[in-house]
Order: sequence, then C-alpha cells, then structure tokens
Amino acid sequence: MSSVCLLAEQSGGKLNPITLEVLSAAQTLAGAAGLPVRALVLCGADETQAADALAGYALDKVIRVAHARLAPYVAESHLAAALAALAACGSDPLVLLPHTYQTRDYAPRLAARRGQGLITDVTALRWRESRLECSRPVYGGKLAAEVYLRAGPAGFYSLQAGAFPQPPAPAARPVPIEDFAVEIPAPRVLAEAPFQEARQSVDLSQAAAIVAAGRGIKEAKNLEMIRQLAAQLGAEVAASRPLCDSGWLPMDCQIGSSGQTVAPRLYVAIGISGAIQHLVGMKGARTIVAINKDPEAPIFEVADYGLAGDLFAIVPALISALNAA
Repeated sequence: MSSVCLLAEQSGGKLNPITLEVLSAAQTLAGAAGLPVRALVLCGADETQAADALAGYALDKVIRVAHARLAPYVAESHLAAALAALAACGSDPLVLLPHTYQTRDYAPRLAARRGQGLITDVTALRWRESRLECSRPVYGGKLAAEVYLRAGPAGFYSLQAGAFPQPPAPAARPVPIEDFAVEIPAPRVLAEAPFQEARQSVDLSQAAAIVAAGRGIKEAKNLEMIRQLAAQLGAEVAASRPLCDSGWLPMDCQIGSSGQTVAPRLYVAIGISGAIQHLVGMKGARTIVAINKDPEAPIFEVADYGLAGDLFAIVPALISALNAA
C-alpha cells in the first residue's frame, strides 16, 4: 500500500460536499499510517475548477483527469478514466470514495476490474494492527457490522454522508495539481439528463446545529416550541421518523437510517427515546444534548449532556434563558 487516495466527486466544476468529509477521513487514516494523501479528480474539459478547490486543503498532490467524455457522467467513461488514473496514486492505494448514487453505479466494477475488495456505506474507520476495520449499518441500521478486507487494507471504501467531519479551512498555499492525460473511447451508451434527487427544503447533512423532536412532544402544535428553540440556537429543525410519518414535518426532515445522516457541531434531541434507527443517523454529532422524561432512555447513552425531566418545562426555560442572554 503506497498511499491513501481520495476519489473525488464533482459536478459542473463544483465539488460534492461529501467529498470534503471523505478527505477528512483520508487525512486521519494517512496520518495514522504514515502515508501520503492524494486526490483524484475526474472532470469534463470545462470543469477543471473542482481540482483547484480541492488543492487548497492539506494534501500531498491533486491528480486531475480532464476529458470531454467525462461530462456528463457516464459509468463506462468514468470507469475507464479511473482505471487509468489510479496508477498515478502508486501501487495498490487505499481508495476512499463518497457513498453516492454515482459511486454505487461504477465503484463495484472498478474494484472488480482491479481485482480488489469494496466495502460500502462505511460509517467509521480504524486501524487495528495491520488491517483497516470498518463499521457499516446492516438490517436497516438496527445493527452495525464490523468488517475488513482479508487481502489487506488496499482496496475501495465508500463513506456515508454525515459520518465524518469536514476538514479544517483550506490552507493558504495550495498543493500541486498534476494533469493526467487518458484515452477514453466513445461510450457504447448515450447519457441522458443527470438523475436529480427530490429538492429538499434544507440539507441537514450540512447543518452546523440541529434541534430534533420526537414523539415526546405529543402534538403537532408543540413543534412551534421546537422552532423557537432552534431559532435561538441558529439551528435547523428535524425529527424522528414517527413525526414525519404523521405528516407533522416533511420527510426530508427525518433523521435516521431511512432518513438523513448528519454530523452537526450541536444536536439537541427533544422527546426522542433513542431507537437504533435514529442513533445511526445522528451519532456522529460533535455534541449531543438529550431532553427526555425517561432517565433510562437509550438516547442518554450517547448524549454528552442529558436532562431527564418534563420537556414542556425544560424547553420553555431554555428559550427564556437564551432570550435573556
């Protein structure tokens, strides 16, 4: 294994935000193993600015592959470019990718063509002796499996959005960008318009602070209290699945294994018991505050600060204190 390689994702010259989360994981892994970090950016001929943005972060090198057949995305062309350009990352690199629709499309073929393993939907990484152990959700997020590649750590790993923090701000001096030329044959399929996910009112995966409500708030009208607290904290409002299933909040506000995965600096869970499906979506938060009347609720096992009591007394008191401050 010669390096840790980030296989970045971009569109129209703009980095997918999850790429920076994967970069943070790459920096941590490389630092622990004493390996260089290299980023590989595949882009269309007019989308080269994505590599410039990535070069501002703490990396050893950015390798840019620009070709007219890489825009719009076609799996066949992307695969050909990645296979050729990975040679510039050294022999048998450890490759990290964002776990996105695009990655799910071409990464299995990429790993198979290179004769290496692929572990998807990773939520945690750790070195243990000479192997890289990964956590990934199974059974709809009810359990977390601990897995690793038996052939060694060199291989492919796709990382779940919101599971890793973003790196510090870009450095003052950008790292070198190496342009890598590849030959990409005409694809056998034609590209249609890119798939568009349903537009969300807010991207909770990028929120710095979140106030989430659960069934403990009892009625939809009590969401106003949650919104007031969120406004005082400069936070976004989210919820557990039962509230979204009931139509109290849009489905894009749901946190959990069947909703969004988030990693904010502050996560305030109000009236949420802490079912494993919800914990999977928010346990990456830097600071977790839990408010629940049941002192035995599972949410307190992951909380940094816990308030066991009547939320209808605690939350208004918090709002008043924040107003006074």
